[in-house]
Amino acid sequence: MARDNEISGSIDWTTLLLFFVLVTLGWLNIFAAVYDENTNQSIFSLTSNSGRQLLFISASLLIGFAITIIDLRFYETFAYILYGLILFVLLLVPLIGKEVGGNKAWLGVGSFGVQPSEFAKCITALAVAKFIGSAGFRIDSLRNQAILFMLIGLPMAFILLQKDTGTALVFTSFVLVFFREGMSPFLLIVGICAAAIFILTLLVPNPIYLYVSIALILGALIFFEKRKKFKKIFLLTSGAILISGVIASVDYVVKDVLKPHQQNRIKALINPDADPLGFGWNVTQSKIAIGSGGFWGKGFLKGTQTKFDFVPEQSTDFIFCTIGEEHGWLGSILVIGLFSFLLLRIIYIAERQKNRFARSYGYSVACIFFFHFAVNIGMTIGLFPVIGIPLPFFSYGGSALWGFTILLFILLKLDAQRGQVLQRI
Repeated sequence: MARDNEISGSIDWTTLLLFFVLVTLGWLNIFAAVYDENTNQSIFSLTSNSGRQLLFISASLLIGFAITIIDLRFYETFAYILYGLILFVLLLVPLIGKEVGGNKAWLGVGSFGVQPSEFAKCITALAVAKFIGSAGFRIDSLRNQAILFMLIGLPMAFILLQKDTGTALVFTSFVLVFFREGMSPFLLIVGICAAAIFILTLLVPNPIYLYVSIALILGALIFFEKRKKFKKIFLLTSGAILISGVIASVDYVVKDVLKPHQQNRIKALINPDADPLGFGWNVTQSKIAIGSGGFWGKGFLKGTQTKFDFVPEQSTDFIFCTIGEEHGWLGSILVIGLFSFLLLRIIYIAERQKNRFARSYGYSVACIFFFHFAVNIGMTIGLFPVIGIPLPFFSYGGSALWGFTILLFILLKLDAQRGQVLQRI
């Protein structure tokens, strides 16, 4: 019989290989995004983003190694303590943090800084997993659901205080974890419908058309309802009123709740051509860069849009533009395929776990990666508003890279020693 401290499984080498491939491709594309043929700067130069990113990658490897040698029980035992600590740090950021790119989301001295919100994702995932994995947990309990939403709501609120709306929105992806664990899909469906109605209202020039459509649909449903039951008519009418309320709130939210730069991002999503030299500049130039790559791309270090700095933040939020321009449709599909394979692999790892803690943590990792991957690429091609979140393992920056590394390597640790976790299924 195997000893209790004997590793029942092994590191998932497929996932680890994907990690190394994505990090390496990200590093090369960061170099391409900042490359200047006039200076012919080395990829290893510490004065460039690519050189500094190599240092961040080296540190991430050390972090990954440390995670694999830490006792397995640490992550579950100290999940709530770490959660409390990260909330405290998030509260400190608006008070003593420094502002970068309009967001006061960094702690540091001089040119060195870290973004605590990137680590809050991982720690929140551990806290959520610990609560779901606790003995006697039932997802259909209103009390338990309230606690779960509180666990993701607190870091969201504290990050919003830092004016970092994009990172705060990442925490909404945890709802998919709750759904996987058995929560009724009603809330998810309502949220998706509300978002769809909100976007549709923005696209329709006059909301009166929507009100008329709702009235006609409601009238038709009531007219063709054979039994004319009061309860059903009441539910249909209430639904129509709620939808009308969402439509009526759009103008207020856009004009009175969102800040001017957030309003511009919405405008750029709806019609970037309305002000191509102003609020539509980023998205317009991003699509030009990606489209100019064609099928094969212009070649490594040969992107003209990149060389002349047409796309702002190209080594960070808009790194996918470099991929599209220099490696074309083929390179873009390869990167998307690698990310898709990674997501499927993470879900596979999550499903083979022997306990709720590890399984729900695995799904948290999958949801966070999916949100970043889908939204980042979506905003570079104009499908989503620009909210400033990085592409995992590709975007320049230490905090994001370390945060994603911690997320992934904790999952690999849990999977490698899944037979030692003592929580009930």
